[in-house]
Amino acid sequence: MGYCEDVQEFRDRKDAHFRTGKGPIPEDVLDQFTGLSYYGADRGMSYVLPLTRAALDASAEFTLETNTGEPRVMARYGTVTVPMLEGEYTLSVFAPLGEDAPQRVFIPFRDATSGNETYGAGRYLDAPVAQDEAGNPIVNVDFNMAYHPYCAYSDGWTCPLPPRENWLPEAVRAGERLPVQAN
Repeated sequence: MGYCEDVQEFRDRKDAHFRTGKGPIPEDVLDQFTGLSYYGADRGMSYVLPLTRAALDASAEFTLETNTGEPRVMARYGTVTVPMLEGEYTLSVFAPLGEDAPQRVFIPFRDATSGNETYGAGRYLDAPVAQDEAGNPIVNVDFNMAYHPYCAYSDGWTCPLPPRENWLPEAVRAGERLPVQAN
């Protein structure tokens, strides 16, 4: 199977899971749920990037604001620099406190689609961490896997908000999007 087919298979599995009622779709509209809306898969929106680790001390703790005002403390694990069309942007990546070697890092972000094509508060990435041939940490930043936080679908969820340094000035037309409205 090719890359685009793999992305579609993942999306199909996610939609099937949400239809079971175990996701964020409210029970009163679950029978009308036909699946999430996505941008088309684009291999050019997937990057394998070096991870610049943050200092491993108490200063790595970072409090993310949330939609409910309840703070979410995570470790600022490091940064990745993403080469986009209009320039390079450095994004902070986070991990649960106490995880010295996470298998995935959390990257909350906003971009120029936030609020009109995608959820206004931003989207998330859960990016796998690996090592290159020299043993240096690398991160697979695949915007095709960007997803809306659960608070985009219903109340009752506490969702971390992207910090200001993770606000991208250009549009990331990859991953999950708001449903397209008919004119």
